Amino acid sequence: MPTHPIIAIDGPAGSGKSTAARLLARRLGFTHVDTGALYRTTTLLALERGVDLEDEDALAAVVADIDVRFESAEDRILVFSGDRDVSDEIRTAELTANVRYAARSAKVRAALKPVQRAFAEKVPVVMEGRDIGTVIFPDAEVKIFLDAPLRARAERRWKELRAKGQNVSLEEIEESERKRDESDMNRDVAPLKQADDAIVVDTGPFTIEGMVDELESLARENLALRKEAGDA
Repeated sequence: MPTHPIIAIDGPAGSGKSTAARLLARRLGFTHVDTGALYRTTTLLALERGVDLEDEDALAAVVADIDVRFESAEDRILVFSGDRDVSDEIRTAELTANVRYAARSAKVRAALKPVQRAFAEKVPVVMEGRDIGTVIFPDAEVKIFLDAPLRARAERRWKELRAKGQNVSLEEIEESERKRDESDMNRDVAPLKQADDAIVVDTGPFTIEGMVDELESLARENLALRKEAGDA
């Protein structure tokens, strides 16, 4: 088992996980791990290689080659596959529409589980995804589940894509998010759900700064409580 503190942040697409996790990790001096980027990079390489996304064996075989690492930039986390910066390529609308194949595959998830756990073997991490607190690290010191109304989440994603020059409509994004929610919550393997002991935070009313303030307070309080319990 990892010996360093783990903060697990789960929630649906557009709930603010990536921004919150990145900024929280910076404040705490932890490493930010975006597990969704692992599924996206797997999907990207599979598409480039012409892999049938419904072929679980072929898709899972791609995991061995993703070689993902994260680098902190001024206002975001850069994602590399080997020496290649794939940060923007894995966030396109087309790739987002196809990542569900990797996300719902038991074989891909089994292949990625040790990859995700390895990130926490040497350093404290803030790890975000959809099954961190329920499957990857069910014993994480702090578990947070972020959520927000569908429309609010779609607007966040729409603004992100528009800022990157991608011409998509808000309605398209909202429908894509709705389908992603349905797929994530109803898949047979590791469905999106709140861990029983997770702290639920509705990010809808918060500014980014306010959201991170709230999460930092929760994280520090719960880490302190865990430490006290361990020392007792």
